[in-house]
Amino acid sequence: MPLFATTPVDRMTGPYARRWSALIVLCLSLLIVVMANTSLIVAAPDMTTDLGLSSSDLQWVIDGYTVPYAALMLVLGSIGDKYSRRGALVTGLVIFAVGSVTGSLVHETGLVIAARAVMGVGAAVVMPATLSLLVAIFPRRERARAITAWTATSGLAIAVGPLVAGWLLEEHAWGSTFLINVPIAVVAVVGALVLVPPSKAAAMGRIDYVGGLLSIVSVGSLVYAIIEGPHFGWGAGPVTAAVVAAVGLPAFVAWELRHPHPMLDVRKFAHRPFSGSMAAVLFFFFGTFGAIYYATQFLQFVLGYNALETGVRLLPLAGAVFAGAAVTGRLTPKLGMKPMVVTGMVLGTAGVLLLTQVDKTSTYGDFLPTMLLLGFAIGLSVSPATDTIMGSFPESELGVGGGANDTALELGGSLGIAILGSLLGTTYKDRLTDLVGGHLPAAALDTAKDSVGGGLAVAQQIAKTPSAGPQQAQALVDAVHEAFAHGVAQTSLVGGIIMAAGTLIVLAVLPGRRDAAKAGAEADAGAGAEPTVAEEEAGREQEHGESTAAEAGREQQHAEPTA
Repeated sequence: MPLFATTPVDRMTGPYARRWSALIVLCLSLLIVVMANTSLIVAAPDMTTDLGLSSSDLQWVIDGYTVPYAALMLVLGSIGDKYSRRGALVTGLVIFAVGSVTGSLVHETGLVIAARAVMGVGAAVVMPATLSLLVAIFPRRERARAITAWTATSGLAIAVGPLVAGWLLEEHAWGSTFLINVPIAVVAVVGALVLVPPSKAAAMGRIDYVGGLLSIVSVGSLVYAIIEGPHFGWGAGPVTAAVVAAVGLPAFVAWELRHPHPMLDVRKFAHRPFSGSMAAVLFFFFGTFGAIYYATQFLQFVLGYNALETGVRLLPLAGAVFAGAAVTGRLTPKLGMKPMVVTGMVLGTAGVLLLTQVDKTSTYGDFLPTMLLLGFAIGLSVSPATDTIMGSFPESELGVGGGANDTALELGGSLGIAILGSLLGTTYKDRLTDLVGGHLPAAALDTAKDSVGGGLAVAQQIAKTPSAGPQQAQALVDAVHEAFAHGVAQTSLVGGIIMAAGTLIVLAVLPGRRDAAKAGAEADAGAGAEPTVAEEEAGREQEHGESTAAEAGREQQHAEPTA
């Protein structure tokens, strides 16, 4: 067997022998892409202190990664389909590693944001490439299991990112949380060349670059407006971006409907399995990312856990993801995709709503059920939804399919963090003003209202003031904790209601097993896509029922003359 994988997938006479080893490489690549965001959550306090970040600066250190990541996935997935999916994976990993090294070395806010943006570009290449290669390598009968492993890896990264970052921050500066990506990226690049076979679309026409440009401008503007507007006010920048998105998205749809070879065939949204699965991914990660975002802050700022202790306490989420993945792998072929996706969304909604009971006396035990429910829900529902989305695309558009799935995921997560984070901030400010508004100087109150970290910093300064002292400082700490806990509870109520509404939408849109088989057959006739596992199972049941009925008819005809 040669050292490097050189035989293209389309020239293989049977399933690729080393496909499960190749899956490990794809999952490693996915791991660092997701970890790049989750690890930064626990590194944020150290970065804020070292770089003197304002609330706006910190937001863009985080979201400088998100905007290019969300905006470019569709286009870069299509380019990978056209030229080389493995080449796209390797190129994306190299870009990601370069951005990580740069981010670890610079010490100016603007340069850190630029490094994060470079990492976002790399992630936008890697993410759809992992899914398109997975679907290309694995035969239909094994694909659901492979996608389940891919999904479990993303859930693992949500918990492992803070854990690894916390461990590094015990002895090293925040730059080490960037550098941890580099050795993993190097291993993934070597593994891709050795284990992942070349793959590209066999008969793909010219790339729809106009549609691609419209998607970049529209999605990028939408994500920018979502991030900037709720947090920092609807000034000229976010309003302009919102207008561009409002004009650009209809223009993208109109162009794609008229183009003979569109980058994304928007007619797919008329097919209920596809549109329902896309809605499920978007709504699910809206609630999940938002809840994890502010639950992590509560663990750090209110309960006082350091970065490593916070990471350790997120590990049950990862374990629950694997448990949910094991369950969905067994039950989806038997029960169908819809029950698993909807059940997962119900559990996720319940997990978010549990946080409405949080108050300033809450402990880690009050957050543990939410972590377990969210993790189990990720493992249970995301895999079948992703499998359905990818099954809606023909072989020539697997990168586009991966880009569509990942755009829904990233857009949902961005909406969750931006909208729920903004609501949390507003509720915290209002509550803190009610509690201490008349007891602090205006400048100190403004700083305390900016964030829970700012409130605790003001309390530290008060403790050092001879005229105030520890007693007044502790009173402010108590007020900050109460205001933040109140914000978490109120935000969780809104987040839970939105997730519940999303669950009802998905329940209404996703077809049952027999309807899914019919809708899948209609979609396949137009697009050449393969049916999903649920559709195959429903089709087999229908065929079995028809053959049973036919057999019964033959037996009855045979029995009548005898009688």
